[in-house]
Amino acid sequence: MSKNREIEAKTLLSQDVYQKIINSFPIRADFVQENYYFDTPDDLLKDHRISLRIRIYADHAEQTMKVPDLNPVQKKFHEVIEINDNLTHDQAKKLVAQEHVDFQGNIGDYLDQHFSDQKEQLQLFTWSKTRRILMNGLQNCELTLDATSYPDGYQDFELEIENTDPALIKQVQTKLEHDYGFKQTKANTNQNKIARASAHRK
Repeated sequence: MSKNREIEAKTLLSQDVYQKIINSFPIRADFVQENYYFDTPDDLLKDHRISLRIRIYADHAEQTMKVPDLNPVQKKFHEVIEINDNLTHDQAKKLVAQEHVDFQGNIGDYLDQHFSDQKEQLQLFTWSKTRRILMNGLQNCELTLDATSYPDGYQDFELEIENTDPALIKQVQTKLEHDYGFKQTKANTNQNKIARASAHRK
């Protein structure tokens, strides 16, 4: 299990800009992950600005919950507390196949503490599949490039710049915008991937 503060700038890109960035920096990792999203039928977690997912990789898996940071260290970028529990590949496959999922581990403990009456109502409501590329970017700041497909066949492309130093995020983001000709706007910045998956359900 891990619990950490996540500070990141997220920007939706055109496919052309996405490919140009991939071609420009050393690739540290390149893999595919399946993302399964959970909530109650009345959107309990969404109403509390919490996201809950199971991620399945080629040979392992994890359950991940992102909750609001009650004491954020900055206000410009997306910031949450992320809680992760490791799962085996078989455990994850069995969980996503269930009608209702009883989450265990540290995420289960969090749900018991905050939503004990509604915890048993959690169910899968949508999914996505992502090719994720991790790159060593400017000033050794990690860049994450995601190409994500949704249930209805829609695909989008996203850049994530994650670091514990907000000033470095801003510096790297500004340089990339200048070099690759894109700009953060209200429409393309910090767009929720779960919301996109919901919008593109079959």
